[in-house]
Amino acid sequence: MAETQRLEPELDHEHSPEAIGARLAGRTGPGHLRDFVYGAVDGTVTTFAVVSGAAGAGLGGRVIVILGLANLLADGFSMAVSNYLGTRAELQGRERARSMEERHIDHHPDGEREEIRQIFAAKGFVGEDLEQVVRVITADRERWIETMLQEEHGYAAVPPCPRKAATVTFTAFVLVGLVPILPFVLRALGVPVAEPYFASTIGTMIAFFSIGVAKARFVEQPRLLAGVETLLLGGGAALLSYAVGALLRGWVG
Repeated sequence: MAETQRLEPELDHEHSPEAIGARLAGRTGPGHLRDFVYGAVDGTVTTFAVVSGAAGAGLGGRVIVILGLANLLADGFSMAVSNYLGTRAELQGRERARSMEERHIDHHPDGEREEIRQIFAAKGFVGEDLEQVVRVITADRERWIETMLQEEHGYAAVPPCPRKAATVTFTAFVLVGLVPILPFVLRALGVPVAEPYFASTIGTMIAFFSIGVAKARFVEQPRLLAGVETLLLGGGAALLSYAVGALLRGWVG
């Protein structure tokens, strides 16, 4: 009860007309949580996979650093490009759908009005309320098109930005993916690290858990559960890589 009372002033402020107007006016596009988690997890998994595979095969520390850094930059750039192209393809699909809806409104306005009518009838509008919704939406061409893009084609009201998506993915990949090879880099630079692979394993586990905890701040999931989930999934991939390296150790030798 005390917690509810403590949150009530904040909720009242968030739902005041002024706060709602400012929040809606400040929409800049979809968030980049998916891009961050995608880049951070994949960067950590793939880099630690290289480290684990090389360590399992008995390769030297300098070889691990070279392989790890090469993978970190090349794979990070590849993922950023892939995310950029994927997001750009989504925007191009959105523009194609927009052009199609413009043609349909120009040549088949009655059919497009009927689509609006059926869309909002499925939402529970009936009678004069339904007809009023249809009149209001179809009275403005841009509003009509945007409604069709969202309701018929499933596109977001604010389209994503390919450059931002790619930048977030690459940054998360490189920064978090650096963790597994950091002990080997430090050792190569002369810093005394007695057991670099053990330090890499501990650092990677902490990174996985931290990614899950960070994600939980933005989704409805307990932090501990999110951290453990990410740790187990990422650790499974790393364990598989170490096993493959260990099996191939004799062949490499």
